[in-house]
Order: sequence, then structure tokens, then C-alpha cells
Amino acid sequence: MRHFDKKFGPEFLATVPAEPGVYRFFDDAGVVVYVGKAKNLRRRLTQYRMAGPGRRGKKPRMLVKEATSIEWEVFPTELDACLAEVRLIQDLRPRQNIASAFAFLYPLIGVQTQRDTLRFCYTTSPDLFPGYTFHGAFRSRDTTGEAFFALMRLLRWVGHPEPRRSLGGEDQRDEHSYVFGFRRLPGAHATAWNAFFRGEHDVVIADLACKLLERPSARAKAHEVQTDLRSLRCFFQEEAEMLRRAVTELGFAPWPVPQTERDPLFLRFRAGSRAHIDLA
Repeated sequence: MRHFDKKFGPEFLATVPAEPGVYRFFDDAGVVVYVGKAKNLRRRLTQYRMAGPGRRGKKPRMLVKEATSIEWEVFPTELDACLAEVRLIQDLRPRQNIASAFAFLYPLIGVQTQRDTLRFCYTTSPDLFPGYTFHGAFRSRDTTGEAFFALMRLLRWVGHPEPRRSLGGEDQRDEHSYVFGFRRLPGAHATAWNAFFRGEHDVVIADLACKLLERPSARAKAHEVQTDLRSLRCFFQEEAEMLRRAVTELGFAPWPVPQTERDPLFLRFRAGSRAHIDLA
């Protein structure tokens, strides 16, 4: 007899509906250790029963071993199940769920103008930085962080970095936050950078590239400069522009998008995109 059947009973799967829904694994203390969603609950839980000895079956086998009970809830559609899964993960933060469990760590980027200085802020705690126009929340910390620090390096070639002491300890308000300021940036205004981080257009990157070509010191580091410019373009295409498309197509009003709403927003956006493809 399979381990799954020994723990939950040989007739367990026969009681599970073949409908969209959310399922939860509980440990012996009654704590939810994992939340999942399925287009077909019976088929999905059958996969846990049939998990093989290979790498793909490692987590299903571990969950079956750790759990003492399984509960499920049926939803009208797969999208409803997906949205419910995200909310449960955000509320419960089960120890075996990673995706969506730490939405509070999704980064935002802010822009602020002070006299002739343009400041940029990278943070997961935007409330700590009043006075900035924030954009996001973005999903990938790697892509967003890489682009942010690439931009900070590039702006050093064309502007005058603000002394760290002038920032007044702004980037010390939170361990996940960074603030940089630049004076007299040629041809660059807060409006252009805000449009870039909103995902509206990336014209400012082309303008920056032209300014860098005028700097012999930047031309001498052509490879590093090109790498940083590619990081910015990648961020624009994969994060900023995609977020703008989702917000626009769904008519989502709040901006920046709250960190807890980023994943539900994209679930609805992708579901709508699939529907358009099916209709076509």
C-alpha cells in the first residue's frame, strides 16, 4: 500500500471533487504547512499519491510525509482558485510555500527632485520615504535591483553624485533600502525617469546612452556600460512595461501597485490574456 493511502485512507481520493479548488496540508499540530491550487483537485492530489522517487517527486513526498490531514475548498473557476491560493499564502505564510509568501519584499523604485538634485530610492518599505514618487511593486528583486544599481553606476559618468552625508541617512531607515542623489544631470528630468519606471517608454535610456558616448571615460569602459544598459532594458521589458500593461488592461487604479496586490493583479491579467488567445 502506498504511503499516501496509509496516511489518508485508500478511499480518500474518491471523496475529492474533480473541480477547481485550493487544498491545504496540515501537520499534527493543526498548522497549515502548505497551500496549493488546482484546476482539478482530484487529479492534483492523485499526483501526490503517485509521486516517484526522482527529483520532481521530492517535495510531494516530503509534504505527504509531513502532513497528517488534507482539506480542500472548491471554487467556480481556476482563476478564483489561484486568487484564493495567493491570499491564503499571504495570510498564513505556510513554511513550505515560497512564491507569494513574502510580498512585503517586492521592491519599489522612487524618484524625487530637490533643487538641482535628482534622487532615486530602491526600497521594500516605501512608507519610510515620504516625498518620493514610487513605482512598482516589481516582482523580481534580482532584475529590479540589478537595473537600479546599473543606473546608479551609469549616472556617475554624466552627473555629480551627491555626497552620502547630504542624504541625511535616508538609506539607513531600512536595511533593504538604498538612496542615491545626482546633481546637474544633463538632459534628464524627473518626468522622464518617472515615465521609465512606470513602464510608459524608455526614451530616457537612449538619451542616457548618447550622453555616455560624449564621455571619454565612459567610452573607455564600453563593455561595462553596455552591460548596465542591457540590465536597464531588461528591467523595462520584463518588469516595468509588463506591470504597466497589466494595470492598463485591467483598469487597476492604485499606483504604485500595493505589494500584496501585485500577484493577484498578474493572475487576472494572464487569465485575461489566455481568454483572448482562446477566443482568437
